[in-house]
Amino acid sequence: MTFAVERWSLIWSNHAAFLEGLATALKVAAVALVVAVVLGMLLALARMSRPPITWIAALYINIFRGVPALVSVIWVYFGVSLAVGVNFTTFEAGVIALVLLYSAFLAEIFRSSLEAIPHGQREAGMALGLGRARTFFSVILPQATKIAIPNVGSMFIGMVKDTSTFTVIGLLEVVRVTQNLNSTYFQPFVFYTAAAGLYVVVAFMLDWLFRFIEKLMQTPPKGRLAELVTRRRRLRLEALATRVSATQTY
Repeated sequence: MTFAVERWSLIWSNHAAFLEGLATALKVAAVALVVAVVLGMLLALARMSRPPITWIAALYINIFRGVPALVSVIWVYFGVSLAVGVNFTTFEAGVIALVLLYSAFLAEIFRSSLEAIPHGQREAGMALGLGRARTFFSVILPQATKIAIPNVGSMFIGMVKDTSTFTVIGLLEVVRVTQNLNSTYFQPFVFYTAAAGLYVVVAFMLDWLFRFIEKLMQTPPKGRLAELVTRRRRLRLEALATRVSATQTY
């Protein structure tokens, strides 16, 4: 019994190393998400355009949706260095590998979200004289973003988990930390259980975060916290409506 307690106490004794590895995984995934969202939106627009642009976008999307994360990071970290002599750090290679993979998935998410917006919304914006660009950014994109948010959250969770494969290039994330600790203490069940627990906790937290963002973007916002965050904006709009009403009365 005492021995079992001592084994599981190793998790707390090395919690700083686990948290440092988790921080690295989250940083890589967060930076990759920002870049992948931008690239994914561009790919989605290219996919919805005319040939040959749509063919090129479709080729990219179908290639990288089929490439495993492990292969992608090996291509970036070792292949690019051998091919053109450019050397990336483990952090940079991890970000690039995730961007290549998840921009393809996000492109299809954004394409389906944009196509879900009724064509009448575009026509209404053009009828108001907004122009194509302003209609897209002010009318179409906000509505499409609301639709895409849940799936973007799932992609982010997948990114965090896929950093576990980057141990092959020496990125000091959760699995790499687990391997290092196991080579010292020889307790694989204890340490890999702790690593799995960390990923599960992060998945729950990220799910809550993106659900909150989804509620925040709804009109009107749903949930007490979302209403509290948007309270200032709501009061400002109510004051503006009051001034407009008073002006029309006079």
